[in-house]
Amino acid sequence: QVQLVESGGGLVQAGGSLRLSCAQSGRTFSSYAMGWFRQAPGKEREFVASISASGGFTYYADSVKGRFTVSRDNAKNTVYLQMNSLKPEDTAVYYCAGGRRSAPPSFYARRAVEYDYWGQGTQVTVSS
Repeated sequence: QVQLVESGGGLVQAGGSLRLSCAQSGRTFSSYAMGWFRQAPGKEREFVASISASGGFTYYADSVKGRFTVSRDNAKNTVYLQMNSLKPEDTAVYYCAGGRRSAPPSFYARRAVEYDYWGQGTQVTVSS
């Protein structure tokens, strides 16, 4: 059984930073792409970032490009999302997701259907 467990969320002031972690168990972590999505109250879930199995390919939503960095440590079965220069509009529940393949092209990596497994989510709140 594949499990994804996020951590690292919290309350931060605008301009601050947080690092989210997502630990995976139950399958070979290093064989699959990983993604981060978020959902704000009253809004649909949206793509934030993704990283291929090897870490060689990363993709970002335009809204976070230059502020967020996705990375992974395959030895620790963990994917990270470093979030800098946070804005109030970044407030959302953040979800990590386990992909179906190792290196989906950008168009597919941004779609929720590309991911088979989801964490429970972690709340990020940015105050102004």
